[in-house]
Amino acid sequence: MKVAILQCDDVLDKFQPDFGNYPGMVMHMLKQVRDDVTFHTFDVRNNDYPCVLSDWDLYVITGSKASVYDGSEWIAGLVDCVQRLDEQALKVFGICFGHQIMALAKGGRVEKSDKGWGVGVATNQVIKSAQWMGSEIPANFNLLVSHQDQVVDLPVEVTVLAESEFCPYFMVQWSRHLLSIQGHPEWCHEYSRGLINDRRHIIPENTVLAAIDSLTQTLDNTLLANWVISFAKH
Repeated sequence: MKVAILQCDDVLDKFQPDFGNYPGMVMHMLKQVRDDVTFHTFDVRNNDYPCVLSDWDLYVITGSKASVYDGSEWIAGLVDCVQRLDEQALKVFGICFGHQIMALAKGGRVEKSDKGWGVGVATNQVIKSAQWMGSEIPANFNLLVSHQDQVVDLPVEVTVLAESEFCPYFMVQWSRHLLSIQGHPEWCHEYSRGLINDRRHIIPENTVLAAIDSLTQTLDNTLLANWVISFAKH
């Protein structure tokens, strides 16, 4: 399987010695469940895209500190790319910022949520199943999150697969070819802890403390990685 990673941001330099960069996190996540995957990273912030879109079996859009509505030229280019990938029936998985990019590409709306920061481990309920999710689907799953922006309006004919009270559109299948999630199945507890502590100056203290407490919970990263691979093959 050939995976194209569409990179939308970098891990802060001070964290890279311990955790690497975002493309490496995605590679690690998928290699845990399938060892015959090859990767190439395209930095879409520099208008770097595959010459032939159909050369790749799966596209993964990383997270980013950017907001999808900030008007940047590279973000508009990424939205256009997602629309072309969908038209060509190519599989795409979006993470956090990538989730919100898909919303824009399909006619949804994203804004800064009045609920504030979502950080730490989020527990989400599976409310609808898809065939690629397999026969043993848990009632809920845990993933790390870090976001203020949320998808707030959905286009018609999309399927919400998982939700929480904080984030009602947590995992969405936008079409047969587009799947995305607000969480970070590529992150580990310690990276989340480092990022939370680094952002203490912008996140309310009670939210920080609750997020740090939540890091004792087990993550379902492997479950999500298996779902992504299955989605790509389906």
